[in-house]
Amino acid sequence: MRLGVALNCEISKDCKFDRKNYFYPDLPKAYQVSQLYSPICRGGFIEIEDKKIGINEIHMEEDAGKLIHDPLSGGTLVDYNRCGVPLLEIVSKPDFRSGDEVISYLEKLRETLLYLNICDCKMQEGSLRVDVNLSVRKPDGELGTRTEMKNLNSFKAIARAIEYETRRQTDLLEDGEKITQETRRWDDDRGESYAMRSKENAQDYRYFPEPDLLPIKIADEWLENIKQTQPELASQKRERYTTTLGISEKDAVVLTRHNKISDLFEKIYALTKNGAESANIITGEIMRLMNATKMLDEDLSLDAAKLAKIITLVTESKINRNAMKETIEAVFTTNADPDEYIAKNNLGMINDDAKISEEVQAAIADNPSAVADYHAGKNKAFGFLMGQIMKRLKGAGNPETIKAMLEAKLKQEGA
Repeated sequence: MRLGVALNCEISKDCKFDRKNYFYPDLPKAYQVSQLYSPICRGGFIEIEDKKIGINEIHMEEDAGKLIHDPLSGGTLVDYNRCGVPLLEIVSKPDFRSGDEVISYLEKLRETLLYLNICDCKMQEGSLRVDVNLSVRKPDGELGTRTEMKNLNSFKAIARAIEYETRRQTDLLEDGEKITQETRRWDDDRGESYAMRSKENAQDYRYFPEPDLLPIKIADEWLENIKQTQPELASQKRERYTTTLGISEKDAVVLTRHNKISDLFEKIYALTKNGAESANIITGEIMRLMNATKMLDEDLSLDAAKLAKIITLVTESKINRNAMKETIEAVFTTNADPDEYIAKNNLGMINDDAKISEEVQAAIADNPSAVADYHAGKNKAFGFLMGQIMKRLKGAGNPETIKAMLEAKLKQEGA
């Protein structure tokens, strides 16, 4: 119901289950419970860019097992572990005109499922699987005969499968041959599909009302409660981040690409009330570290309080940005306590004006050529002198104080 509301569907107040009464080798009871005549959600759409992809229906059914075909023995193994687990099947309308549109649709759907906490969408574990029904036709012609490729489990595989099957069907038609309506298996290693079985029509499934499950009646109050308690979706978060928190659209996209990331941002912001710094710590250092370690978005698990503490230490001028980066990495890799790590590694910022002034003067005295370059209008010389001073202070100097003192000293030198 939550997904139906989010995807603009009509929620059926009266829905029931039906039985596909033909042999299922991967279900111990040999039949599958699904919904044909009264699915929970009808109609609706997902908007991608400037186009709406229609939703035909969303229904519930039980998952079947997994058939594993053994090429060595020629036999088939059956994994029954997921049998009977309830799943949602989202049936779209044939509104796609390219593989790119399919991927955009799936990304938007995946985002919606994540933010509604319906599914973890780990495709590599089978939490989200895609069946691709594809046909080709001439411009403005009738829809062609379709084939189905089942249980694709990565966006990359889906894109490759669509490209291959489009080319295969086009070549057949151009050679004067016909397309056979069938189910095909996609082999991602070989980059091609092959026929599995002829495609069944609805009558071949031998549907009849499921006698062991009662119909479900959805009360108006129940549906209204669902609507009133819908979680904030990614698109809504992006709008709030940009309009209320002043975060750039680019950063807002990064912060909402997975609910684990946006949840971390929300927790840090709640503790710091500093939207810009809370966003920067994630879009900068956290993203860098995730990329370096090849961490998946869904595996992100960091202590928001520790990251908020680091932001507070920076804004209160107790550590500088270099120390901040080092401390974030310690939290990311070993869950270190920021205060203890900073104390142990002497990362506290030096705010002693006398000490900083002494090192500024020493850097100027030791680097006369850089001072001359600066006065000759070479701005890079200023950065070099800043680096020399920071090196003398072992990276712990207050950059703002150093900059102000260096500018004042160089101005005196040039007067």
